[in-house]
Amino acid sequence: MLRLPGIALALLWAAAAACAGPSRVVTMNLCADQLAMMLAGPGQLASVSYIARDARASAMAEAALAYPVNHGLAEEIYLLQPDLVIAGAYSTPATTDMLRRLGVPVAVFLPARSLQDVRARILQMGEALGREAAARRLLADYDQRLAALQNTGPAAPRAALYAANGFTSGSLTLAGRILQAAGLRNIADELGYAHSGHLPLELLAMADPDLLIGTSPYPRGSRSEEILLHPAVRRLAARSGAGRIRDADWVCGTPHVLRAVAALAEQRRIYMERKDPE
Repeated sequence: MLRLPGIALALLWAAAAACAGPSRVVTMNLCADQLAMMLAGPGQLASVSYIARDARASAMAEAALAYPVNHGLAEEIYLLQPDLVIAGAYSTPATTDMLRRLGVPVAVFLPARSLQDVRARILQMGEALGREAAARRLLADYDQRLAALQNTGPAAPRAALYAANGFTSGSLTLAGRILQAAGLRNIADELGYAHSGHLPLELLAMADPDLLIGTSPYPRGSRSEEILLHPAVRRLAARSGAGRIRDADWVCGTPHVLRAVAALAEQRRIYMERKDPE
């Protein structure tokens, strides 16, 4: 019987573990891109979506420069010869359907709508990539950092999320959960916006939030963003001092949401110090 030295056996086991998951993975969804970049093994991720390089939308735009990009087209993705494609629930169905007909395995990830969903997506990506141990490590770090950030103090300033077209988000959204974790009350809940919707400027002004949390405008003019220039919105923004929050940290259910929680927690701290100076 052939007996291999312990080192050789360890190398064989490591090689087997490395091959346990798919070897050529293509992601065609911004949120899947980022989770895959966090968890994929060396050489495992063959391509990410072109949006992954957009610094306005992607929290990992710089890291995405290391990967070839795709534009979500079935032809280009098929030619990459993937053994797994990871798409979002709202990815182009024509693309995913065609890839399946061509025999390419496709995994679909639902969007995260809570901080608990972020935990589930980490584990789901780890399973899809055959990188369960790496996913458990990332999850443990996420849980530890989130626990340290969550604010359970008695005072909860009232905050409003307000973006282009008067768009707001309630407590049954990822953005709403980010507000809660930072120790803020969402005025959208008071006004009946459990999910997302368009909040009329008049309702925003009458609600009179303590903190107004806006978004960074695009470089060029946009009619949808003109509402953010209204004197009432500017007054609330100037009074609250909350400034603008980085959009990329809010978009996807990844551990980067913790940066959004931390930014809001800091704004909460500043507001409370101004309100009740010692």
